[in-house]
Amino acid sequence: MAAESRWDRTLASEEITNRTASFDGELHNVTGARLVAEEFLYDLARVSPPTAPEHWDDILLVVTELAANAVQYAPGPFQLRLRRTFDGVHVAMHDTNPTPPSPRPFHPNNGGGGIGWHLIHTLCDQVSVVPDDRGKDIHVFLPW
Repeated sequence: MAAESRWDRTLASEEITNRTASFDGELHNVTGARLVAEEFLYDLARVSPPTAPEHWDDILLVVTELAANAVQYAPGPFQLRLRRTFDGVHVAMHDTNPTPPSPRPFHPNNGGGGIGWHLIHTLCDQVSVVPDDRGKDIHVFLPW
């Protein structure tokens, strides 16, 4: 019996335009979030290819940065939501820390770090942070 490839399945339209995944907040969940995003983009590209090849990589990089920040700075679970918009992809990350992210200086002599939030602002068309009593949602819009 041959195993069916996960790339050959037919998905309902709503599954292609929306994806939500919840994670415990462990370090390995950063990879998990990236894999969820990659599968979403693959499904999306089947029906609507990106307008430029770099859009795929930009979205994966932003998701990875947001997930890594959630694991590092917010204790507990986080949730990733991906949604197709008219001209791009909306990524929303919810974590348990209500403190909005802030840019930090880059210090290569101290192990690096500090460039993720700058990178997110550079790659995204829009970035917003919505804190509440349960944590915060970070919304970013990227071209597709």
